[in-house]
Amino acid sequence: MALTPRLELRHSQSLVMTPQLQQAIKLLQMSNIDLSDFVETELAENPMLERDDSNSPDNHDGSGESTTDSEESGSDGPDGLEAIDMNASEHVTEDQVNALDMESYDNVWDAEPAAEPASAVANEDGGTLSEWSTPISTGGGGGSTQFENADYSLEQTLSQEVSLRDHLLNQIQMDITNPTDRIIAFYLVDFLDEAGRIPDALDIAAERLGCDVGRVEVVLKQLQALDPPGIFARSLAECWAIQLRELDRFDPAMEALLENIELLKQHEYPALSKICGVDLEDIKDMIDEIWALSHKPAEAFEHIITQPITPDVIMRSGPSNTWLVELNNDTLPKVLVNNQYYAMISKSVRNKEEKQYVADKLQTANWLVKSLHQRATTILKVSMEIVKQQEAFFAKGVEHLKPLVLRDIAEEIEMHESTVSRVTSNKYINTPRGIYELKYFFTTAISSTTGGDAHSAESVRHRIKVLIDDEAPTKILSDDKLVELLKNGGVDIARRTVAKYREAMKIPSSVQRRREKKRAVNF
Repeated sequence: MALTPRLELRHSQSLVMTPQLQQAIKLLQMSNIDLSDFVETELAENPMLERDDSNSPDNHDGSGESTTDSEESGSDGPDGLEAIDMNASEHVTEDQVNALDMESYDNVWDAEPAAEPASAVANEDGGTLSEWSTPISTGGGGGSTQFENADYSLEQTLSQEVSLRDHLLNQIQMDITNPTDRIIAFYLVDFLDEAGRIPDALDIAAERLGCDVGRVEVVLKQLQALDPPGIFARSLAECWAIQLRELDRFDPAMEALLENIELLKQHEYPALSKICGVDLEDIKDMIDEIWALSHKPAEAFEHIITQPITPDVIMRSGPSNTWLVELNNDTLPKVLVNNQYYAMISKSVRNKEEKQYVADKLQTANWLVKSLHQRATTILKVSMEIVKQQEAFFAKGVEHLKPLVLRDIAEEIEMHESTVSRVTSNKYINTPRGIYELKYFFTTAISSTTGGDAHSAESVRHRIKVLIDDEAPTKILSDDKLVELLKNGGVDIARRTVAKYREAMKIPSSVQRRREKKRAVNF
C-alpha cells in the first residue's frame, strides 16, 4: 500500500474555554469585595457600562418621583435580583450630551476676572472671605480670629496611630545619652517579637555589634525600664518580674514563685506553698496578682482593624414555619448597559478600528451584566437548597446538622460539583443562628451504630465538647470513654477520630484535664 498525502474532513466535539467563559467562572467564585473591585474597574474602562442609581436617594427630584427613565427590574422580593437589569438603560438626548460636553470641555479663555461667588461674605476691610475658609486664632488677647485660605484637607485632622517602635525610639533618645549605648538600644529594638519580648541571645548581638556582652546587658536593663512595663523581657517570668518591681511587689516569695513557673503551669500549689514559704491562701493571692499583669506588653500597640463580614445571602423566618432566602442587595453590583449611548456613538465612528472597538465594548458590557445576573441566580439557587437540606439545623441546632457533600446539592439543582464548590467559596449567609460560610454546611458523614441516618462530623464534635464540659472533676472522660458514650448514642467512631476532633478544638488530654480540675478543687 502506497503512502500518499490526502485531505480529510472530520467532525469532532470539544469544550473550548473562551476568555469570557473563564472570566465568568472567576466571577462565580469571587467574594463580594473582589467582585466590587472588578466591577469598578470595568465601569472605569468600558464607556458602554453605567452604574444603576435608580434606587439611590440622590436620583429623585423634589416631587419624590424618580428622575431617570430607566425601568425598575422588579420589586423587592426574596429573589434579591431586582437590582440587575440587562435591558434597562437611561435615555439621554443628544442635546443633553452636547450641553454636557460644552460645560465639561470649555476651552474659551476669559481675560476678565471672574465675579465673586454669591457665597462669599465681606469682611471689615472690604475684602471677601470664602465660606470654606478656616478660622484660626491670632493669638492676641482680644480673642479675634483670622481666616486661612491655604490648602486644607480633612485627612490632616485624622489622628495617626503610634507604633511600638516609634514609642520606644522616642524614649531611647531622651533616656540614653551615650551614643554607643544608643546604637545598641536601637539594635535591640529590632529584635522584639509581637509580644514585646527579646530572645535570650545577647552574645550574638554583642558579637555583631563588636562590644562586650556586659555592656549589652547594661543597655538591656535600661530598656526594661521603658514604657510599657514588661517590655524587653526575655521570658514570661522576667516580664512579670519587671512589672512587679515597678509596683513594688517583687518580694522573695514572689521571686520564688516566678522561678518555679513550671510548677505553676502544672497547678502544683502545695509544692509552691512549701517553696515560697507561704500558705495556700497567700499563693492564691499571689497568683491573682500575677494574672492581673500584662502577659504581652506590645498588645497595647496592636492596631488591628476588625473587618465585619458582609453576608451575600440573607435568611429569615417566614409565615407558616417557612424560611425566606434572599440575596443581600448591598453586595450586588448595580450596572446597566447604556444602549442609547451606544446608538449615539455608533453614528460618529469613522473607521473600521473604531467600529470594532465600540462593538467589543458593547459585547463586553452585555456579557458582564448577563454574567452578574447568572452569578446571583446561581448563588440564590445553591443557598436555597442548602437551607432546604439543613432545615433541622436552623430549627433545632448544631446537633441536628446532617452530613452533606457537594454532590448532594449539585444533583438537586442539576449543576456540576465544581460550580457548587465555586459558589460556596468565600460566600456567607446570615441566618437566625448567626453568620456562616456556605462551606460550613458541608461535613463528612460518620456512620450510625443502629443503621439509621449518618451523623455529621460537626455535630459529633459538638457532642464531644458537651460531654467534656459536663464531666465531673472526679470522673474525667478518657478518649476511650468518649468513644463508648458516643457509640451508646448511636455514633460509630474510632478512638483516633475522637482524639483528632478533641485536639482540633484545643481541648487538653484527660491527664491534663484531671490534673487541672483536681488542683482547682483542692485550691
